[in-house]
Amino acid sequence: MRILANDGIDPIGQRLLEEAGFTVDTVHIPQAELAEKLQAYDAITVRSATLVRQELIDACPNLKVIGRGGVGMDNIDVDYAQSKGVIVINTPAASSHSVAELVFAHFLNGVRFLYDSNRKMPVEGNTKFGGLKKAYAKGVELKGKTLGVVGFGRIGRETAKVALGLGMDVVYSDLFEGPFTLPLSLSGNIEVEVPVKQLSFEELLPVADFISLHVPFTDKAVLGAEEFTKVKDGVGIVNASRGGVIDELALVDALNSGKVSFAGLDVYDSEPTPRVELLQHPKISLTPHIGAATNEAQERIGEELANLLIANLKK
Repeated sequence: MRILANDGIDPIGQRLLEEAGFTVDTVHIPQAELAEKLQAYDAITVRSATLVRQELIDACPNLKVIGRGGVGMDNIDVDYAQSKGVIVINTPAASSHSVAELVFAHFLNGVRFLYDSNRKMPVEGNTKFGGLKKAYAKGVELKGKTLGVVGFGRIGRETAKVALGLGMDVVYSDLFEGPFTLPLSLSGNIEVEVPVKQLSFEELLPVADFISLHVPFTDKAVLGAEEFTKVKDGVGIVNASRGGVIDELALVDALNSGKVSFAGLDVYDSEPTPRVELLQHPKISLTPHIGAATNEAQERIGEELANLLIANLKK
């Protein structure tokens, strides 16, 4: 059987598949050519770049498995594929910690103004050092502050654990009833249960000093103009979930008014061409959708994806 890893796969995953007797091609086939060239394969793996929509599924009746290296499957017509007998798999656990660490890279970046300092120091550091030092002298600590986690799945919980490790309090909202505590692993193989509190989304907004979003794509923004009126003054916000979860223009307005002190964005409405208003805003920390882009996460994703493909293709 042949597998097309159209958006790549970690060498560990490729080796496992080849050892199991599969042929793995890692050459990227452009979207416009997939309907024709995918005919030669039994399975395809994608990340976020390749779309597997109904038209492609209909054009490739040979397709047995669609694999998504990552969590969200917005780029795959999952229900339709399954209705046609195509198995759809993903790797929801493999990248959770990597995304959580990136969330806190943005939060730490924000509370100490690194997003702006890294822009201005190269051009003003040798002439306005004292002025910059004064401008960035009002940072705050995360310890003792409250993190509000919107969406308490795997990534939301990993983010909460990082917050707890930094001495933050954690409240969260979710559509389903969640836990009262989270296990926190300490050095020396010590594990403790640390309390967290579930609130409604409306209750969370005014009490959180910082908000991290971990929800799937929605037709309506979770944080829009109305919600920004309800958040605590000076809140910091990070979105490493999906573009469209935040109303981007409403966010810019909230940043300009000071209602939101800073934002960290890893995802955008119009990827791969984010709004200029975001890219050039002095209060936004920016990354190009790299939440799962660590060596460790890609190894875990490749291994998990390979094992799922082997299990499903050898049925």
